[in-house]
Amino acid sequence: MTKKKAIEFLRVTHLRGPNIWTYRPVIETWLDIGALEDFPSNLLPGLYERLVALLPGLVEHRCGIGERGGFLERLRDGTWSGHILEHVVLELQNLAGMRTGFGKTRSTSKIGIYKMAFRTRQEKVGRAALLAGRDLLMAAIEDKPFDLDTIVRGLQEMVDDYCLGPSTGHIVEAATDRRIPSIRLTDGNLVQLGHGAAQRRIWTAETDRTSAIAEGIASDKDLTKSLLKSCGLPVPEGSLVRSADEAWEEAQDIGVPVVIKPYDGNHGRGVSLNLMTQAAVETAYHLAARKGGSKSVIVERFVTGDEHRLLVVGRQLVAAAKGESLWVTGDGVLNIIELCNRDINIDPRRGETEDHPLGLIKPDVSAEIILELERQAMTAHSVPLAGQKVLIQPNGNVAIDVTDDVHPSVAAAATLAARVVGLDIAGIDLVMEDISRPLEEQGGAIIEVNASPGLLAHLKPAVGKPREIGSAIVGNLFGPDESGRIPIIGVTGKRDTSLIARMVGCMLRLTGMHTGVVNANGLYLDERKVSSANSMTFDAGERLLINRTVQAAVFESDARMILAEGLAYDRCAVGIVTDMDGVEALGEFYIEDMDAMANVVRAQVDVIMSNGAAVLNAAVIEVAELATLCDGEVIFYAEDHALPAIAEHRAGGHRAVFPRDGAIVLAEGADETVLLALSALKPATAAVPGAVLAAAAATWALGMEPGLIAAGLRNFDASPAGH
Repeated sequence: MTKKKAIEFLRVTHLRGPNIWTYRPVIETWLDIGALEDFPSNLLPGLYERLVALLPGLVEHRCGIGERGGFLERLRDGTWSGHILEHVVLELQNLAGMRTGFGKTRSTSKIGIYKMAFRTRQEKVGRAALLAGRDLLMAAIEDKPFDLDTIVRGLQEMVDDYCLGPSTGHIVEAATDRRIPSIRLTDGNLVQLGHGAAQRRIWTAETDRTSAIAEGIASDKDLTKSLLKSCGLPVPEGSLVRSADEAWEEAQDIGVPVVIKPYDGNHGRGVSLNLMTQAAVETAYHLAARKGGSKSVIVERFVTGDEHRLLVVGRQLVAAAKGESLWVTGDGVLNIIELCNRDINIDPRRGETEDHPLGLIKPDVSAEIILELERQAMTAHSVPLAGQKVLIQPNGNVAIDVTDDVHPSVAAAATLAARVVGLDIAGIDLVMEDISRPLEEQGGAIIEVNASPGLLAHLKPAVGKPREIGSAIVGNLFGPDESGRIPIIGVTGKRDTSLIARMVGCMLRLTGMHTGVVNANGLYLDERKVSSANSMTFDAGERLLINRTVQAAVFESDARMILAEGLAYDRCAVGIVTDMDGVEALGEFYIEDMDAMANVVRAQVDVIMSNGAAVLNAAVIEVAELATLCDGEVIFYAEDHALPAIAEHRAGGHRAVFPRDGAIVLAEGADETVLLALSALKPATAAVPGAVLAAAAATWALGMEPGLIAAGLRNFDASPAGH
């Protein structure tokens, strides 16, 4: 049967952890390109031109050439459709707002069958981009129309639905820059930074240090004002009222103009400014009561000046933004809605997603704008006279960065306000004429203290430079020397790996650390077996990493897990490789020889941190050869102390573990320490000397004292009854 020019997906797998391709999650797909195997891109007339016309951003793809335009050079000279699809999928993700750049495509031993992997930040979006990418590429090959705009809009909607919001994503990226690992705990924005007992949690602008009491205080505007005033901070005069009549009475006592806002509210919702008349005050009262969900409403003195939002993280002011008034100018033809669309909403910075620093102005929907227009005897459908200026929003749109202009006394007032309320991250709303002058000099005041403040105005200001909010939040959660990491030990291979993982876990318990272990026999927390199911899986491993009691964790894996899921952790302190057995069982993955097997198993060595160590079985040549790939130290172990690999390693001043004259020896260069006699081990443990040596080497790499290592080995029982 004649093969068609088509691309068929034989298998699509989301590799969630470090894998044969990279340290980070990827989608791996196996492709059958059929008759396209005989038609590289230079033999497909017009493909280059059509593809570049559809995706001009491909010029930025460097590919293996390493420079801008590198992929297009490959496309012009001739490359296969699997490789082309890789770059199309990456570009579609970029267009959708989920930027990424890693991809690889490799041929297999079967003609026309390729393995292709590409980085994705969200599995559903990545899979959708893969399907769309195939359709786009086939349309370009066959010279058929393709509706790219519709596809990109769909992918963008998926990014909005499934990916972290930009504020949370910014914080996670800041953590990644510090090599702090992260785990997304829900489909929303709840994220764990760090592992086990060293973790912290964030939920956009809230953290596990954000006090519920402080949030309650911040939402109680009257209590907040009272506390701020008691600490000497300037706040506007005002009182709590429970009816429209009381609101007008209070406004007369204070003196107009006044501000009315909900008693229990946040982020400026239901706030009306600069109210002068009884009708305006009573209307504003009902708006605030409706928005706040309570009859209790605050009436306070209107402070002249511009609205400012200051972001405080910990005890530092990290960003400040200024608001601006919004006006439209009539032409005698268009109504207020049409003028807003023409003069305000046309701004590309405005939109309805979190990617837009400014929101759309809807004068027929926003109660605050409706009220403001009523004060000017207008509605959203009024048609202003030609040249008539209409105030749409007196403040708000706090998106002009003024961080560099903040007077030190203003910064001190903002940070004190956050501490008075008790928030670790706070948005301090102030009104003043000039943020570069002291508050008291210009009669400025603190209007609100907000919990869970919006961050986007500081990350993507409409005017001015973005601020590094994420690094400030991460720095407040983790000290300069904290990594959010716990000791992680990975064990990969087939020979007694479940036993080694269990043995290392039991030995680490002697140091006082709460230790978790996942292996093929189950999941263990300290000495308790929590699950008897095969826990050599990504999900089981993640259960350990999110457990806040776990201070050290041991993971068993093998080549099949690395190929099917990826490792359950991003980096480890110690990685043990025992062997490369089992290549004959991996034919379904196109792993057919020892070179291919080594490329899989090396993932365990690749993830070892630079201050960590690889523990390698020197008796297996292919395993010993992995030493050159390790960023950290290498400790060899073997049952034969006379192996040339051991001798050469020691000659270089490195460490090795081996038995000699009936005892286990820890050697570093020429120095030797006799750990204990093999006869001191329990019989079942002594029967697996390779496992004993690997466990001794791993715990030694972690800094355990020889005496404690010996005690752990002496007490461990490898028999089924012992664990």
